[in-house]
Amino acid sequence: MKYIKFSNCNIKVKIEESVREDDVFVIQSGYPATNEGLVELLIIIDALKYASASRITAVMPYFPYVRSDKKDEPRISITARLVTDLLETAGANRILTMDLHSPQIGGFSRIPSDQLHIRPVLCNYIQQKKLDDLVIAAPDVGSAKRAEGFARRLDVPLAIMDKRRYHDDEKAEIINIIGDVKGKNCFIVDDEVSTGGSMIESIRILKEFGAQDLYAGCTHGILCGDAAVNIEKSDIKEFITTNTIDQGRFADFTKLRVLNVGKMFSDAIAAIHMGTSISKLFM
Repeated sequence: MKYIKFSNCNIKVKIEESVREDDVFVIQSGYPATNEGLVELLIIIDALKYASASRITAVMPYFPYVRSDKKDEPRISITARLVTDLLETAGANRILTMDLHSPQIGGFSRIPSDQLHIRPVLCNYIQQKKLDDLVIAAPDVGSAKRAEGFARRLDVPLAIMDKRRYHDDEKAEIINIIGDVKGKNCFIVDDEVSTGGSMIESIRILKEFGAQDLYAGCTHGILCGDAAVNIEKSDIKEFITTNTIDQGRFADFTKLRVLNVGKMFSDAIAAIHMGTSISKLFM
C-alpha cells in the first residue's frame, strides 16, 4: 500500500504517480467546508477512475448531508441519497464511513457501503472511568436503539428522554424521562451534536429529575455556532467526541475529550484491501 500525491490548482486535478490497477482509498471528511470537500472528493475519484485504478474506496469519516435522509416535507431534496449517487457516478466502487445518522442511508448506495461504529471505543473509555450507578441516557426515542447497544455492552440500565420538536429547527422540548436517573451518574450518547440545543436540554432535564454527575458522548462533534461555549457552561462533567471531524479549533473547551478513531479506520481499510471481515472490529 502506498500514499498518492495529487496537485490541485483550481484549474485541474492531477494524480502525481501511476495508480493503474491499484486499490485506492481516498480519505475526505464531510465537515467543515462540506461543499468544497465533496466536490474535491468527486474530482479526485474521477481522476483516479480515468487513471485506471482497479478499485476506488471513498473513506468519509463524516458523511456529508447525512441528516437529509428522508422526505419529511414537500419539495425537499433527500441529499444523502444524492451524495451516494454522485460518488457512484464519479467512479467510486465502495464507501467507508462511520455512524450514519439513520441506518437507511447505508441502503441508498448501489455500491458496497461499510459503516464503522464508535461503540467499542467509547465503551472502553466509559469503563476506564469506573463510574458507579451508571445509566446510559438516550436524548430521544430515535436514539434509543443506539443507546440500548451501549447499555447492553456495559451491562447498565437505560433511560430514554421523550423529546418533542414542534418546529423545523434545532429547538426541542423534553417532557418526560422513561427510566430511573435519580441519584445516578448519567452518560448521554448520540451520533452527532450540531448546535447543542438538544444536548443542553437533555442535561437540564436530567438534573431536574435528580441525576448526579452527567457525561455525554457522540461520534461526530459538529459543534457549530455557540455549541461548545454552551456545553462548557452547562452542568456536564465531560463531553466526549471523536476526530471524524477536526476538533483543533476548540482550544478553550476544557470539558472536551477527543477519541482517536484513526486505528479503527486503518484496520477497516486493511480489511477491505485484504478481503477480510470488517465486523470483527466491533467485537
